[in-house]
Formats: sequence, structure tokens, C-alpha cells
Amino acid sequence: MTITKVKTGYYKQYDADFERPVPGEGYGGWYKEELELDLSRTAVVVLHAWDFGTREQFPGWHRAVEYIPRAEAICRKELPLLLDACRRNGMTVFHVVEPIGDYYKTYPGYRRAVRLAGETSPEWEQISENETYNRLQAFRRANAFPGSHNFSDIDAGFARLDIPEPVRPVGEEGVAATSEQLFALCREHGIHHLVYTGFALNACILLNPGGMADMRRHGLICSVIPEATTAVENKETAGREDAKALTLWQVALFFGFVFGLDDWLAALSGQDRGAAGQIDD
Repeated sequence: MTITKVKTGYYKQYDADFERPVPGEGYGGWYKEELELDLSRTAVVVLHAWDFGTREQFPGWHRAVEYIPRAEAICRKELPLLLDACRRNGMTVFHVVEPIGDYYKTYPGYRRAVRLAGETSPEWEQISENETYNRLQAFRRANAFPGSHNFSDIDAGFARLDIPEPVRPVGEEGVAATSEQLFALCREHGIHHLVYTGFALNACILLNPGGMADMRRHGLICSVIPEATTAVENKETAGREDAKALTLWQVALFFGFVFGLDDWLAALSGQDRGAAGQIDD
């Protein structure tokens, strides 16, 4: 057992003030408190850190996924810093991959996950399709996301999918392609708390295999480091990254906690930065 105190972000979703025109504006909001974590039962997860290629190689992929520049910057800066600190302090690191192609199958940590969980399929049983269903799905892909003129570039990008060199698994670090494999790795290591990084917070990290929704069903606490992730933004939210801010609140309310990168690094290094209390807006 390795007990460490970490300044931890959480949200006080109480009490509504019915004297106000908008009662919810009476909620406490964001706070930090120094909490004890058992780092021997905590793992940092890097989910869907992809090599997107250049905009010149796959312009359609970059047009449809506006967060790519932010993700690439995080893979160059924040994630290597975080992973190095975790590894130097003996923390468990897991990687969750997109099960397309063979790029992840040579890692020792993936072969271990398969041995622990078996060759589980990443596919869910599908409902039967009909002509109307297929037309609706085709319309969404062509007109909502990602746009028919971007199909070929995205397909070409996924055909050579890989993990960026700065965040690739090291040694025996666990690599999972399914929720069953990630849970098997958690059982092997005695992990009860997953701290997520990677892309994107309000999409794959929440919803994909190995993401928070599935792991919460297994009873794990699922937290996040904001500086080590980004979110899918739309036209109205991209300028201020409002979608990311809202999803951080959802994580704090439904899944776990929010750890600042500096607070996490300080805890690992034994340093003390700042004080507990309310987080300024």
C-alpha cells in the first residue's frame, strides 16, 4: 500500500437556492481537497493516443477532427511528462487502443491482457438492419459527421493507425483493446481507481471500450487529468473549449475526480503546492 495525499478537484452539486431566479446557481461549484490515494491501487490510463499523420497526408481527417492539433501538443508535452513521473515512481500505467489493424498486438502488455481475459471481441452484438436504418446512418455520416468528402482520408489514416512514439507502452505496461481486457489488467494489479488521459474526453474516454462508462459498471473510480486530454468541440464551443469544461463537471459528478497535472506531479514528487479550498472560476 502506497498512501499519498493529492490535491483533488471535486464539484459540490448542492444546495439549490430557491430564493434565486435560477436555483441551481446556488450550488457550491468547484473545490479542491487534499485526499489520500493508494497509488498502488491506482493506474494512469492513456486512451486512444493516435498518430494522426500530417494535415498534408490526411486533410479530410484533420478537417473533421478539429482537436487534432491540441491532441498532438499534449502527446508532445504533458503526456510524456506525466508518464515519466508515473514510471519513475512505480505507478501502474495502462494503454487502451483502437482495435483496428495489428499495430498494438506485438506489445507484451497486450499479449498479457489477452491471456488474462481471453480473446474477447471488441464488437457488440448488433441489431438487424434494414433499408431505412441504412439510409439514416448513411445520411448522418455524409451530412453530420464526418462529411462524405472526408471519408477517404479518414479511412486511409485509420489504415496505418499507430501510437505516437512519445506515449508508446514501455516494457510490460498493460495494453487493452476491450473493456474485458482492461478489467482483467485491473484485477491482476489490484487497481480500483483509473485516472484517464488521452482523446477525446467527451467521446472515446467516456463511451468507447475501456472508457469510463464500462469501467464504472465494474465498480472502478474513474478520474481525469484535464491538461492531459481534450474534447470534441463544435462551432459554438471551440473558442473557449466549453465542451471540455462541461465534461469535466460530468466526470466529477458521475465518475470520480479531477486532478490538476501540477498537483499530480507534486504528489508524486512529495512536494506541496497551493492549499485546499474553493477553485476560482
